[in-house]
Amino acid sequence: MSRTIVIVFISITGDTTMLYKTDQTLIMTGERERLKELLRTRLIECGWRDQMQMLCRDIVRERGVHNLKADDLIAEITAKGRALVPDSVKKELLQKIKAYLVQEM
Repeated sequence: MSRTIVIVFISITGDTTMLYKTDQTLIMTGERERLKELLRTRLIECGWRDQMQMLCRDIVRERGVHNLKADDLIAEITAKGRALVPDSVKKELLQKIKAYLVQEM
């Protein structure tokens, strides 16, 4: 599951066990790729991606490109990125996942 979908799913449900089972179902059916594309589109539309790019640029400028490892940058922006995902995007994605799972049962 893409890191962003995991972030959204866990922040909405708080349930990692359910996440694993859901992920397996979504992978096997190809629905995961469709959800990833929907999420990617919504995050671009709402400006989240641009916000994250600006945040990364600011951190790199502040620390210097030679003094910052990619892992350090990711660790620093992850929490902020989770917080910046709009509730409307989280709700839409969760509704799509729930609807799909109900349909598959």
